[in-house]
Amino acid sequence: MKLGMETETLEYKKSTGEIKEAIVSIVAILNKHQYGELYFGVLPDGTPTGQIINEKTLRDVSNAIKNHIEPKIYPEIKIVYLNDRPCVHVKFEGTEVPYYAYGQVKIRVADEDLPMSPQEIENRYKRKNDSANLWENNLSEWNVQDAKDDILEAYIEKAYGVKRIDFKYSDKKTVLNKLFLTKEDTLLNAGAVLFCNTNLCELQMAIFATEERLTFNDIQRYHGTVFELVDVAEKYIVNNIHWRVEFDGSIQRKEIPEIPTAAIREALINSFCHKDYNERQCNEVAIYKNRIEIYNPGAFPTGYVPEDFIEKEERPVRRNPLITSILYYSKDVESFGSGLKRIMYGCKEAGVKAEFKLMKSGFVVVFYRRNSHESVDIENIKSTLSVDKVLINDDKTIQSVDSFREKYGKGVDLSEKEIRIIEYLCKNEFITNGVVRELFQVGTTAARNYLNGLVVKDILIASGKHRGRRYILKNKLERDEK
Repeated sequence: MKLGMETETLEYKKSTGEIKEAIVSIVAILNKHQYGELYFGVLPDGTPTGQIINEKTLRDVSNAIKNHIEPKIYPEIKIVYLNDRPCVHVKFEGTEVPYYAYGQVKIRVADEDLPMSPQEIENRYKRKNDSANLWENNLSEWNVQDAKDDILEAYIEKAYGVKRIDFKYSDKKTVLNKLFLTKEDTLLNAGAVLFCNTNLCELQMAIFATEERLTFNDIQRYHGTVFELVDVAEKYIVNNIHWRVEFDGSIQRKEIPEIPTAAIREALINSFCHKDYNERQCNEVAIYKNRIEIYNPGAFPTGYVPEDFIEKEERPVRRNPLITSILYYSKDVESFGSGLKRIMYGCKEAGVKAEFKLMKSGFVVVFYRRNSHESVDIENIKSTLSVDKVLINDDKTIQSVDSFREKYGKGVDLSEKEIRIIEYLCKNEFITNGVVRELFQVGTTAARNYLNGLVVKDILIASGKHRGRRYILKNKLERDEK
């Protein structure tokens, strides 16, 4: 019995003594077809001759493949009997082309293993970077009925409202079909990550105690739809950055974040648009003392750098065009290929430093935080802000001004300026005469009168003398002492 001639997906070797040549053939076949078979103990014409096989043979073949093929593959290796002769059968597959054997790239042509040209290698890398496109169009394990009604209905309403789709919500199957996210009753992977509660889309968030990735103060992990995870991540960041309040003479105050929220959301949306879902890694948000990092598990397009899309007019390279299109319809993505430019422009307008890091494992957007929140001394405020802006720390552990209104609202008359002072102290450790002068644009005496009035009302406690005098909330001090 003969097995037939060698083909572009089938290779024979007389014995495992030809393991190096076998590994080169495996790589050549993978680079052409992404799957194939190889037999040890078979002549080139397909005649099984068998070979000596001991307890180490299969392990030696496995180790040789593991050590000399990159990226790694995990073939099926077993003993088979052909014409009653023991042979070794290797069945392999892999999609991470190009593959290397002993540092070389070969490609299968008929039954030969030929060198791949540098241009073809580059083209393979480009296609590899776009391989997730295949993923988003594949059928998922979820069907139309698994889509979350509230998320889908809200999406359709929003997309229709901004006039980027021309149909209203009717039923799940109809609208998902119009969005090209289904095949019969089955969702494509793109539809699953956008509208189903799956394990395909995960988010990990952490607050670190220092500027290093060592000790963390908080860590959370979620899975859900892209829309849900973007909202969760945005709220997590917004609730854990510093804000300043600006009084411009009107009744309403203006709260300004240390990092523009539009840039934060843009970075989060981009991280889910351009991630490589094949990797099954989490998107990450890491909050440090000096910066915030948003990590996307998807390498930057080969041959490009962020400046190509910020400073030049390069056309967008979309890893997941279907997912990106859906987010465009709802105006979560404003326009194709403008995300990095919008992030940099928003940060520049706000005076915030941002940068992009290219990693082997993915892409990181870094927002650098302001350091001025470390002190509320008036000199520090003047050095970093204009005279009509005062920094406020967002500390949820301190009671809100509403609790003070409730506690002191009966029998204690509080002016609007006194309420503003209390509100300031709800988010800062102390206040000084100088800060009050800046808040209300008044002189030293008027500021002292406002502060002393709250001392008399038993709301504030003063400590220190002259320019070192500070005022703190009495009930906060009492709580800290307990």
